[in-house]
Amino acid sequence: MPAAPDSLLDPARLVALALANPVNAELMRRLPALDLPQGHLTAGCLFQAVWNAQSGLAPGWGVKDYDVFYFDSDLSWQAEDAVIQRVQAVVADLGVTVEVRNQARVHLWYPQRFGLSYPRLRDCREGIDRYLIACTCVGLSLADGELYAPDGLHDLAAGRLRLNPRWAQPALFAAKAASYQARWPWLTVLPPA
Repeated sequence: MPAAPDSLLDPARLVALALANPVNAELMRRLPALDLPQGHLTAGCLFQAVWNAQSGLAPGWGVKDYDVFYFDSDLSWQAEDAVIQRVQAVVADLGVTVEVRNQARVHLWYPQRFGLSYPRLRDCREGIDRYLIACTCVGLSLADGELYAPDGLHDLAAGRLRLNPRWAQPALFAAKAASYQARWPWLTVLPPA
């Protein structure tokens, strides 16, 4: 397993690693102009940069898509689709998949897609709080670039995959953790407590 240098516990270091991926840097440059309410760049495009750095890989290696969360009280699909189209218009030339989701609407479609009920969220960060693996709950505010990491950075830096108690779904956790471990074999999957 690669050593987890203390510098990886510094939020500024995580942000620097994430922004070393030129796509993340462009998204953080372009998306603030759209003024998405509570907008965040989140998920794998951020935390995978840490694991890639520790593995000697390019910052964007293995990133399948770039997740953008926002929170708008208009729960209509039409309103969300309009935001998706606005984002796509400013990122189309990047040649990557950018997934845009209004976190106020997740409870409307999650049960049909995943077969589980999902609580109605009160803000964007609650969506980040519900990733299956605790150390992957990270986001960068589009407004000011502030890092949001409710579980800190220790497990992320050490490559410890722990069930997120805020959204404890053991079967989904196991599948997600196995997927990450297949790409970064040195990651450690901790059994649910």
